[in-house]
Amino acid sequence: MMNRTACTGAQDRSSLGGGSPVRYWWVNQNQTYRQEQAGGYLWSPKRKANEQRNHFYDTMRVVAPGDLILSFQGTYIRTVGVARSYCYESPKPEEFDRAGLYWSRIGWRVDVQWSALSGSLRPADHMQRLRAVLPEKYAPLRSTGEGLQSVYLAEVPAPMMYVIAELIGPELQARMAAVPEPLALRIQERPEIAEQTKEAWEEHLELNIRSDDLLRETERVALVRSRRGQGLFRDRVRSIERACRITRVDNPEHLIASHCKPWRHADNDERLDGENGLLLTPTVDHLFDRGFISFEGDGQLLVSPVADLASLRKMGIETDTRVNVGGFAEGQRRYLEYHRARIFLELPR
Repeated sequence: MMNRTACTGAQDRSSLGGGSPVRYWWVNQNQTYRQEQAGGYLWSPKRKANEQRNHFYDTMRVVAPGDLILSFQGTYIRTVGVARSYCYESPKPEEFDRAGLYWSRIGWRVDVQWSALSGSLRPADHMQRLRAVLPEKYAPLRSTGEGLQSVYLAEVPAPMMYVIAELIGPELQARMAAVPEPLALRIQERPEIAEQTKEAWEEHLELNIRSDDLLRETERVALVRSRRGQGLFRDRVRSIERACRITRVDNPEHLIASHCKPWRHADNDERLDGENGLLLTPTVDHLFDRGFISFEGDGQLLVSPVADLASLRKMGIETDTRVNVGGFAEGQRRYLEYHRARIFLELPR
């Protein structure tokens, strides 16, 4: 399976899930069940402790609003959730405390509306039926019905979900049979949590810069202004980039100096490095920052397989033909590699 989609191969989600308008997921929540259920979310690290990729963390990047999620805890399926956001970056929740002690500080988050099931299901009691529909690869539990400690979020194939729904009964069957809401309505009508999270996270980092006595005042000012794509960083980006790579807008008043390796992840040198930047119009900057689009080093535009293509087209992103925005400098290619690996919402490998 390809792990990223060039513009010519971009697909609607309905074509990725065997024709289903939503996808089904299974989350093993033993360590963080209480916190995630109460807080209304899923959270996972981005990578293993050794920095290797983990399929069951990468699956977070594919979840989209409207997807159904089964929560497995203590050998039982106890709740069902509806995803209310796309995946976004978020610091490890403070309420985890010592749970996941060795997990990385920054991970993936999806907002979820959880509902308790009136009758919980113990899969181990029904393996004679479930064993036949377990996926051969990336199964969420053992053939004996025991959970797998190595699994966080696994996709549930439709045949398996249908069997589970039959065992649980009308409560889950009704959710699966419901006509999906339009994408705009699936996203909970409240302030954008992803933006609030990023804002609070970056404000904390900015405060550290402002109070760093090892930095000269001019350095502090430059670093703080670079967070908003202003000042020295913007000047350095403009010496390399002349226009938005997507829309070709070249009026500086309508362009944002956007970091390829986000400001929140970069060190101070990277925050001011012009090769770590692109000039983008605001809507393109939003898509790039949230990982709905990215670029190969040769300029090939990549569109996330979870992105809503109709919305992207309205924002000026061509999704029906192959798009190349022109090659990048060596330094830019290095930063874009980071963006593709750590920010872009791609299919798990």
